[in-house]
Amino acid sequence: MRLLWILLPLMVWGQEDFISHYEYGEMLYANPRGVSCSQCHGESGEGQIIVEYRDIHGKQALKGSDIRRDSLDDMIKAVNTYHKVMPRYYLTNEEVKAIYDYLQKKNADYLSQFTESNSTE
Repeated sequence: MRLLWILLPLMVWGQEDFISHYEYGEMLYANPRGVSCSQCHGESGEGQIIVEYRDIHGKQALKGSDIRRDSLDDMIKAVNTYHKVMPRYYLTNEEVKAIYDYLQKKNADYLSQFTESNSTE
């Protein structure tokens, strides 16, 4: 009986994940397959300049897109298809969902501006 009381807390709380869903999404966003999403899409998904260069048209910039308002389906498609610049990551839908949820939570204040403006129209 004494052993049961010792093991009970481990059985009850032992099923808890090592990291939270949010932390998992943050980890994947930081380094999904060797290239960080933030290098092109910024710390919060807002997009940023990857490189600036000059050509015959003058100063040009290659910029990662703002992905804060992308849908989950858009993100799943984006990371699992080929692009001219962005690498294909071969992430599972669950991994993309973790990244999506992380960005949604991290950008809650920014995203609330759009839901508030849509509900007042």
